[in-house]
Amino acid sequence: MALSKVNYNSLNVTAAASKALKWNSTPNGFETGDVGGSLVLLATETASSDSTIEFTSGIDSTYKEYIIKYSDVHPSVNGTTLQFNGSDDSSSHSYDITKTTNYFQAYHNEGGTDTTLGLATGNDLAQGTGFQILHQIGSDNDQSGCGILHLFDPSSTTFVKHFIVDATTADPDDYVVRAFVAGYFNTTAAITAIQFKTASGNIDAGTFKLYGVS
Repeated sequence: MALSKVNYNSLNVTAAASKALKWNSTPNGFETGDVGGSLVLLATETASSDSTIEFTSGIDSTYKEYIIKYSDVHPSVNGTTLQFNGSDDSSSHSYDITKTTNYFQAYHNEGGTDTTLGLATGNDLAQGTGFQILHQIGSDNDQSGCGILHLFDPSSTTFVKHFIVDATTADPDDYVVRAFVAGYFNTTAAITAIQFKTASGNIDAGTFKLYGVS
């Protein structure tokens, strides 16, 4: 039996950029198709010397995932921390839900003399009701912080509400810091609102956008 020769240089083995394996209910459990969904912009809040930034509407059962992207967040107080919390009270919006979280970060200074990757245990919560720290931000004119918050299935009345955050900042000591936060709101009530604030002073500037993931 003769063997057929294959010209490997003529083969295209690059996967389509928009295709990957995703779970479904077929017998083998997977199919090839689009992963993720489209972002639907629901609201935009622009800070201007505000004590808090809130999204008190738009977070409901319409989507299984919500994303908040914040950019160019600049504080009035040097070295303060940007923080967030959620509310399951649709009327008064009290931000005091119990959370368990973990926090790790990588940083590098401008001089190239100090780098690390590790846990920041002082920034995590163990069944705490306080605001979750995102990162520390410098108040120099050119310093700011940016990040993406993912909130999963906030309207579930069965499960706790998971979230993850990927953020970066120029901190007051001229370090670039990338922070990773993950955790859950320990409640089976629906999360209806999210608030951001700094530990001290105001948010002088910054843009916050709420998206639903279709």
